[in-house]
Amino acid sequence: MRPYSLHLNSVSYAETMKLFRWLSVLAVSVGAVAAPAAAHAIEIKVSAQALERTLNKQLFNGPEGRYYFRGNATSPCFAYAQDPKVSFKDERIVIHVKTHAKLGTKLGGSCLGLGLTTDADVSVVPDAQGESIGFRDPHVDKLSESNELNFLLIPFLSKKLPQQMKLNAADLIRQLLLKSAEATGYDVKLENLKIHSMQVSGDALVVDFDGDLSVD
Repeated sequence: MRPYSLHLNSVSYAETMKLFRWLSVLAVSVGAVAAPAAAHAIEIKVSAQALERTLNKQLFNGPEGRYYFRGNATSPCFAYAQDPKVSFKDERIVIHVKTHAKLGTKLGGSCLGLGLTTDADVSVVPDAQGESIGFRDPHVDKLSESNELNFLLIPFLSKKLPQQMKLNAADLIRQLLLKSAEATGYDVKLENLKIHSMQVSGDALVVDFDGDLSVD
C-alpha cells in the first residue's frame, strides 16, 4: 500500500475524508474485525502556519495574543512577546516574535525606566519524542541591544517557546478518527504511534511514523 500523506496546515474536511478513505481501504485489505492492524509509512506534513497556531493556542493565548515573561497586563514594569511567525531555513525551524517591555524601577503605580521594542529570533531542530513532535538545540539568532531585556528573553526563547510548540501527533490522529465509523463504516482507533524521523523539506516539516490501528 502506498504511504499516506496528511498535510497539516488547516486540516480541512477534504483532508479528513481523504484520511478516512485511506483507512477504509486499509481495513478492507487486512480483513480485520476488532483486531489490530499495522499502519505503515504514514507521513504528516506540518506547515509553518500549523506550528504558529500551536504556539498561539498553547502560549500566546492571553489578552491581545500576548505572553508576559515578566509581570502581567497590569504591572507597571513588564515584558511580553506576541505575534509569533514560523519559517523553515535549511534543516532548522525559525521562530520570530515581537517583544515589548518597560523595564526599570517600580515606584507606586509607575515604572521608572525605558520602553523597549524589538524583534527576536530563535531556531530549533525537530526532535522525535515518542508520540510527539518536539524540538531541541535552540539557537538564539536575534536579540535586543538591552542586556536587561536579553536576560529575560534568552530563557524564554531557548526554553519556553520550543516547549510550547510541541505537538502530540497521536492526539491529532485520534481526533481525526472520532468520526471514522460514520464516514467509512469502520470504527478505527489508533492504539499507539511511534515517530521514526522528522526533517524540514521545503515549506513543511515532514514527519514519518508507524502506528497500530484497531478496526471494528
